[in-house]
Amino acid sequence: MRKRGGDSAALHSSSSSSLEVPPLLEELDIDMGLVWRKTLSILHPLRPADPSIHAENANLSGPFLFVLSFRLIQVLAGKLHFGVALEWVAVASVFLYFVSSKLSAGRHGDVDLYRCLSLVGYGMLPMVIFFAVSLFLPRGGRLIFGVAVGFVLWSTKVCTRLLASGAADEHRGLIAYACCLVYKIFSLLVAF
Repeated sequence: MRKRGGDSAALHSSSSSSLEVPPLLEELDIDMGLVWRKTLSILHPLRPADPSIHAENANLSGPFLFVLSFRLIQVLAGKLHFGVALEWVAVASVFLYFVSSKLSAGRHGDVDLYRCLSLVGYGMLPMVIFFAVSLFLPRGGRLIFGVAVGFVLWSTKVCTRLLASGAADEHRGLIAYACCLVYKIFSLLVAF
């Protein structure tokens, strides 16, 4: 018959070594302070978003939280098409990456796809707020479309400011047009 003393000693030594393991967010390299600062830089609709905060470290944890909240709000509204949000964010990011890379070809303001995905995701924050507000608005009326226009313009302003930080002034309008098209699609997902 085998004694259990050896098992408890191994269990005790493994539990003491597990205390030295860093927290999960730190292990995954997720800085919630940075996500919070980036979120706060976008939340004020009249103050321009600060591109220096978003340029220092592109991450997908904040955009993932925004898309997840978008999905939660869609479920609360009774819409059960789950893949649409992530697919549209991916397609929108590739589209905006293509537009911004063609407009800033050879300049300092080149944006890689990962950073573009991060910026489109952070630009989704006003749209997530719109999705939450739209739960209390009547469907298909002029009111929801008027509110949608305001939030689309807010998202467009944020995303254009962040994407076009290195682009020439004459290209900002083209980038803003592309951003406006992307966020109109998201607003149509809510309005209908």
